[in-house]
Parts: sequence; structure tokens; C-alpha cells
Amino acid sequence: MAEKLPQTLANHVRWQPPLHFFVLPVTATALILAVINVVRNYDSLGAWALVLLAVAAAVAAPLIRINALKAQDRVIRLEERMRLASILNEPLKSRIGELTEPQLIALRFCSDAELPGLVDKSLNSRLSAADIKKSIVNWRADTFRV
Repeated sequence: MAEKLPQTLANHVRWQPPLHFFVLPVTATALILAVINVVRNYDSLGAWALVLLAVAAAVAAPLIRINALKAQDRVIRLEERMRLASILNEPLKSRIGELTEPQLIALRFCSDAELPGLVDKSLNSRLSAADIKKSIVNWRADTFRV
């Protein structure tokens, strides 16, 4: 059996094929077809009901993914604050609260050895999440992200 590739900046984005390649396209198609149907049958209550359902599905489908990611981000922030508190020394330890949510979430990919230097650089240079990820030399995989 082939071994999984190590996670890196290039391959860390997670795609969920059932959502990204089935649910979202089907929802978009249903919305388009419902709008076409209501244009052709504007006086039909059923056509308007289909548009309403299609709009509800089009709103709900991305929210399902977004809400799961927001819940995970909350857990990641907590985990990273605890990790930083156990690894960093003063004065960096007292500055953990200055890190932004995107910075904390990006720092989860950083190895323990390079974490103090990257936290210092992130705080002093106000690095973006993308810049933090690009700066990581030893990638620490997060394979549990949904």
C-alpha cells in the first residue's frame, strides 16, 4: 500500500469530494434550474416554492462547511495557546494574546523547535497566515482537519 505524502504548504488544503464536487455543484445546478423554471412559469406557486428551496439549499450547503471549520478553528486556537504557553519563554509567553486568530491557526503547522523564532517574527512583523506558512521549514502535519 502506498504511503501518504507528508503534508506541506503545497498540499495542506483539504478538499472533501462529496461536498466540493457533488453537493455544491448539484445545489448550484438546482438553483439555476429553479430560476429558469420560475422565469418560464412565473405565475406558478410551485415554481416559486422550488426557487425558495433551491436558495435555502444554496445558503445551507456552504454554511455546513463553514460552521464545521469555525468550530475547529476555536479548538485549534485553544490547542495552540496551550502549546505556546508550554514551549515559549518570557517575554514571548506574555505576548501570546497578541497573536491573531489566523496567526494561531497557521502556527499549528510549525515544529516545536522553530516555534519561538516564528512567533517572535509573527508578532514583530505582523506576518499574515500565508506568510507564516511560507516561513515554516519543518512542517508539522494537521491531518485531523475536516
